Amino acid sequence: MYLITVFGNLLIILAVSSDSQLHTPMYFFLSNLSFVDICFITTTIPKMLWNIQMQSQVITYEGCITQMYFYILSAELDDFLLAVMAYDRYVAICHPLHYTVIVNPRLCGCLVLGSWVTVVSLFYFSGLGVYLSSAATHSSHSSATGSVMYTVVTPMLNPFIYSLRSKDIKRALKRFFGMETFIKRPFSPGLKNCP
Repeated sequence: MYLITVFGNLLIILAVSSDSQLHTPMYFFLSNLSFVDICFITTTIPKMLWNIQMQSQVITYEGCITQMYFYILSAELDDFLLAVMAYDRYVAICHPLHYTVIVNPRLCGCLVLGSWVTVVSLFYFSGLGVYLSSAATHSSHSSATGSVMYTVVTPMLNPFIYSLRSKDIKRALKRFFGMETFIKRPFSPGLKNCP
């Protein structure tokens, strides 16, 4: 599942960065979401796989704090990027004629940067206190199941839900890997055929 998540999200980033037709706000946000999903799953899964392989659950205090920092940072960035993407779609649907004026490259950069800055601020003010509290009151089995669903399944499904179903992404990936076929237009005797 980890490899599927990393590979799927890397495909999205490659497709968006290699195809100039995908240099739009929506795909800019999707590629940022893919990057954050890779970071999100990479903060926990390699250590978890190592622990399973070695049958050890030991982590240093510094390692725990570092892992927690990047985990919360990535999780909150995911949430903020999804909110930014929702705003982008809202403007595209409700104000289609003003979309290019409202959602310009400068605003896209500011929204992504704002997401990063807000998440870092929220982490320091709330996340650390919540996650350093005693875990004695939580059920370990239900917490483990919820953790796996949140940390592994969601980032794995995001590329399929948001991007890989898109015709534009499929076309860009085919072009990137050199598998694009050229479709010929049907011949119309009354019309001038263009190549």
